[in-house]
Amino acid sequence: MAGSAAGRRKRAAVVVLGDIGRSPRMQYHSLSLANQAGMEVDIVANGGSDPHLSLRENPSIHIHEMKTVKLTGISKISGALALLLKAAIQFVMLVWFLCFKIPRPDVLLVQNPPSVPTLAAVKLASWLRGAKFIVDWHNFGYTLLGLSHGRSHIIVKIYFWFEKHFGRMADGAFCVTKAMQHELAQNWGIRATVLYDQSPDFFHPASLMEKHGLFSRFGNTICSGMGNADCISVEKEVRDMNTTVFTSKNDGEIFLKPNRPALVVSSTSWTQDEDFSILLEAALMYDRRVAATLGEDDSMDEGQLWIDIKNGKQFVYPRLLFIITGKGPDRKKYEDQIRRLKLRRVAFRTMWLASEDYPLLLGSADLGVSLHTSSSGLDLPMKVVDMFGCGLPVCAASFSCIEELVKVNKNGLLFSTSSELADELMMLFKGFPEECDALKSLKEGAIDTASSSKWSTEWETNALALVNQVSG
Repeated sequence: MAGSAAGRRKRAAVVVLGDIGRSPRMQYHSLSLANQAGMEVDIVANGGSDPHLSLRENPSIHIHEMKTVKLTGISKISGALALLLKAAIQFVMLVWFLCFKIPRPDVLLVQNPPSVPTLAAVKLASWLRGAKFIVDWHNFGYTLLGLSHGRSHIIVKIYFWFEKHFGRMADGAFCVTKAMQHELAQNWGIRATVLYDQSPDFFHPASLMEKHGLFSRFGNTICSGMGNADCISVEKEVRDMNTTVFTSKNDGEIFLKPNRPALVVSSTSWTQDEDFSILLEAALMYDRRVAATLGEDDSMDEGQLWIDIKNGKQFVYPRLLFIITGKGPDRKKYEDQIRRLKLRRVAFRTMWLASEDYPLLLGSADLGVSLHTSSSGLDLPMKVVDMFGCGLPVCAASFSCIEELVKVNKNGLLFSTSSELADELMMLFKGFPEECDALKSLKEGAIDTASSSKWSTEWETNALALVNQVSG
C-alpha cells in the first residue's frame, strides 16, 4: 500500500452509521485527519443535522450522505425480522458507498456503536479495497441494546458475539477511557489506544459581546414559555434591542444584569441511559426549598413576585433558566411533564441549536448538568468535555469511571439522586451572581481543565502515530 500511495495524498474514510451532525467526536477525527495527518477525508454517514462549519468549508473533507433506512408501511412484520431487514439494507448501502461511491481509502475509521451491520460492512470493504480499518470504541453496542431487551436476551447475546468477533478483526482501535481499554484488553483480546475526548479550539468561554449577540438572537425563544407563563416569560414585553434577559447594552458597552437568572445548560439525547426525571425533580426541589428558606407560603402571588423580579429586585437565590438541547425519542414525553410543573423561580426551554451556536451557549452559561450514566459504565459523556472546553463547571450523574473526567470540587460535582442535585444547586447559586464563591471556584477549575488540553493536542499525541502506522 505504501508504494501505491507514494504519488498521492493518503485518503481516509470516516464511517458513521448515524447523523454526522450529532457525532462530534467523528467530526473532530475528520478535521484532524485532514489538518494534522494531511489526508483527503471522505465522510460516509447519514444526514439529518449540519456538521460544524469548519468541516463543511474544509476543501480536504468530502461528505457523502446515505439515506436513513426507515421501514415504513411494514408494521405487520415482527420486530426481530424488521431489525434483520433494516440491518441488511444498511449493510448493502454501506458496502455500496465504501466500495463504489468514494475513492479507494488507505484507512477506514469507523464509529462503534452501532456495531450491526457497520463493523461487518467496513471489514468487507477494507478487504475488497485493500485498505486497513480502525474502530473508534465510544461504548459497547450490546449494552445499549440491553437497556431495552435485557442483557440475557438472545438478540443481545448475538449482538455481543457480532461486536466482539468483528471488532477483533480491526487493524487498530481507539477507546475513550482507561476503564474501556482494560475491558477490551482483558475480555475482548483487543489492544486499544486511549484517546480522550477533548474539545476543539472553537469551544471557549464566550465574551460579553458574544453573549449579548446570542441572547438577542434567541430572545423570543427564551422569553416564550412552554405553555404557561413563568419567571422568564414575564420579560417578553421588553422590546428594546439593547436589552436581553441576561444583558443590557448602553452607549456601546455591554453589562450583565445583576438580577439576571442563572443559566443552566444540559444536553441530552433523550434516551434511556439518561434519566431526565432526576433534573425535573431537582428543579422542583430547588423551587420549593428556596420558597421555604425565604419564608414564602403557597398562597403568595407568583405574578407579583415576577413583577418584582422584572423591576430589578434581587433575592439570595436567583431564578434558574434550564436550557435543554438535543434531539431524541423521549423529548416530547418530558416536555409534557415540564408543562405540568408549577414553578416560581425555575423555567425550562428545549432547543436544538446549530453547531456554531452550541459552543456559544455553553460559553455563556453558568453551570452545566450531565445526566449521562453509561450503559456499559465504561464511556464518558462528550457533553461534559464540551462544557469544560467552554470553561463551564458541571454537575454530573455519578457512575463508575466519571472521575476520569470530573474532578470533584475542582471542576465539578457529582450526584446520584435528585435531592443531591438540588442540594448542589442551592449551594452553588446562593448569593448569585456576585457572592457565589463555590461556583466561581469550580469555574476557575473548568477553565484550567480547558486550557490543559485540546482535541488537536490529544489527537497528535495519541492518535496520529497509529493512523500513520495502519495506513502505511
